[in-house]
Amino acid sequence: MAQSSTRGQKLTNVLGCAIATLAVIFLMVLITAEIMLRRMDPPPLDFADNRSQTISDRNGKLLRAFTTRDGRWRLDLKPTEVSPHYLKILIAYEDKRFYQHGGIDALAMARSFVQLIANGRIISGASTLTMQVGRLLDQRHERTAAGKFHQILRALQLERKLTKHEILTLYLKLAPMGGNIEGVRAASITYFGKEPARLSIAEAALLVALPQSPENRRPDRRSAAAKRARNHVLKRMQGNGVITTADAARAKLQAAPNARLAFPKYAPHLTEQLIAEFPTSKNIKTTIDRNLQIALENLAKSHVRRQGPHLSTAILAIENKTGNVLAHIGSSDYFNAARFGAIDMTRATRSPGSALKPFIYGLAFEQGLAHPDTLIEDRPVRFGLYSPKNFDNIFRGTVTIRKALQSSLNIPAVKVLNAIGPTRLVGRFKKTRTTSQLPQGGAPSLAIALGGVGLKLSDLARLYTGLARGGKPIDLNYIATKNRADSAGSKIKTLSLLDPVAAWHVTDILRGSPPPRNAKIGQIAYKTGTSYGFRDALAIGYDGKHTIAVWIGRPDATATPGLTGRTAAAPILFDAFARISRNRAPFAPAPENALIASGHDLPPPLQRFRDETAGIFLGSVQTRPLMISFPPAGSELEAETFDGANPQPLLLKAEGGTLPFTWLVNGKPIPTSPHKRNAIWQPGGVGFTHLSVIDAKGNVDRMTVRLR
Repeated sequence: MAQSSTRGQKLTNVLGCAIATLAVIFLMVLITAEIMLRRMDPPPLDFADNRSQTISDRNGKLLRAFTTRDGRWRLDLKPTEVSPHYLKILIAYEDKRFYQHGGIDALAMARSFVQLIANGRIISGASTLTMQVGRLLDQRHERTAAGKFHQILRALQLERKLTKHEILTLYLKLAPMGGNIEGVRAASITYFGKEPARLSIAEAALLVALPQSPENRRPDRRSAAAKRARNHVLKRMQGNGVITTADAARAKLQAAPNARLAFPKYAPHLTEQLIAEFPTSKNIKTTIDRNLQIALENLAKSHVRRQGPHLSTAILAIENKTGNVLAHIGSSDYFNAARFGAIDMTRATRSPGSALKPFIYGLAFEQGLAHPDTLIEDRPVRFGLYSPKNFDNIFRGTVTIRKALQSSLNIPAVKVLNAIGPTRLVGRFKKTRTTSQLPQGGAPSLAIALGGVGLKLSDLARLYTGLARGGKPIDLNYIATKNRADSAGSKIKTLSLLDPVAAWHVTDILRGSPPPRNAKIGQIAYKTGTSYGFRDALAIGYDGKHTIAVWIGRPDATATPGLTGRTAAAPILFDAFARISRNRAPFAPAPENALIASGHDLPPPLQRFRDETAGIFLGSVQTRPLMISFPPAGSELEAETFDGANPQPLLLKAEGGTLPFTWLVNGKPIPTSPHKRNAIWQPGGVGFTHLSVIDAKGNVDRMTVRLR
């Protein structure tokens, strides 16, 4: 009995000594660690700042991402932006006491040490998420005792400096996911094509498994290994009660990804411009609506596919109230070299064709020179050496200005511009910060009425947004922030494009413009434009809420015979409005002082347009000399081909003379309608071609063109 008591006392003494020794060792370790922590360099948190630049839409959806300076995809992500499945599995699998420990998990370390002694090898690790973050920041992964001790010190340092939320945010950004993919968001987009907020249980389990051996488990190279690693995570989570047996079974049945998906590249022209404009901004939030952007990009691509192999399309969709750009399509296909897709045609200076006519009439309304129901003569006329012609070479006699604008007649528009003065029109544009490009050394002329001036599609869109806003233009805005000086809501307060009454009259007229086939009249106020030589086709329209501008043509300015705003651009415009909203927003009511009258109810000065400086009337079109108007004499035309064989048909046009016409190509007649001035010619190949046209009285006009 006494011996047993003595042995017990000795054992107690031994244990006491052991505990005391361990306590002293632990205290010494703490003191050593504290000393080393004080001497240790601060954590290299600036490494995490080297992340991908991202551009998002107004709702935070990704439009475009760019790799880091060292070529890695590393995107910002907050814990609140990740699927709860992922966070729950991550914590349970990697560091279940993450929110309780101070950087190191003593229980996990003790368990790992006991297993090492008992089995002679490492059975389970004791690395915490904080230790992993420290290793990722230091960019070193040493498996030696010294390396592990450094990770422990770094983890303690991080826990003192950062919150758990901040540490978890760093892990979500830096975790290696195979190749140059880092972080949960980059991996989710690359392997699943979705944002991490929508990860399924199977997808979350795979992203938890990848960082442990990212290269050996890369789904794009080792899909089977990735699937096994995922299923191992699922099995453990099922055993720990984190997920149900049924959820684990369903998740294991899902196929693992076996390829990398491309990152989104929506609005490529705009995103590259913003990166150049804000090179230090990591996350740029725009006014773009990604769903609308995608819809209009697809619309542009599908339309030009039917038009020709080298055509491109540009579209801008704008919110009238704020000037926010909702969609920016710079070309129909950014990566199509044949269509010059890399050129942003919303910023290219091109001829607007007849798209400026509404502003000509608007100025006349504003100055009291005309009213929408004022009568005006549509007859051949000459202003010095300038003799404008209607697009179809038909003259309609006496028409209302309403009819003249809706039918886009050229003669009345030139006459009205002659009355108000082309310099006044250009000056009004300048006052609204719209730059128009005139021919080098040239002054504003009457040719502006028919597109004899260069404008960007973005400027045209802004001018039409001014019409939609009652004559008050607004700067187009792409950045979704209230802090920029030129952000949404900034207005031109002291200057206007037109007064409200004139703008309303123009809108009322444009609402009645004949719509494309199968479209309803009156829902969209719009105008088309076709530049000289069929190089540019435009359509710009608006309702009470949105303005959309469309351009279609060849970026290299090569002519495309038969391409017109009404037939090529207007259908895209109406389709774009159908995609922006099913219902059209109502237009603003007429201002109180708007004169709504017609005929003899108008004041006498407004009943008929009178231009004291109008040119000389030339009589009816039949008395004018016969002349081939298209193609121009001596011109060179691109021989477009459907299949690499025969070129596309070309439109031949003539003016003057007396119907019927006979068209000859290289001395041989081609099929011609007796009721039309135009003819369709099917070229047989490239080279020089001699064209002739003969009218009913035997008059002849000839020219030579070259197809290349």
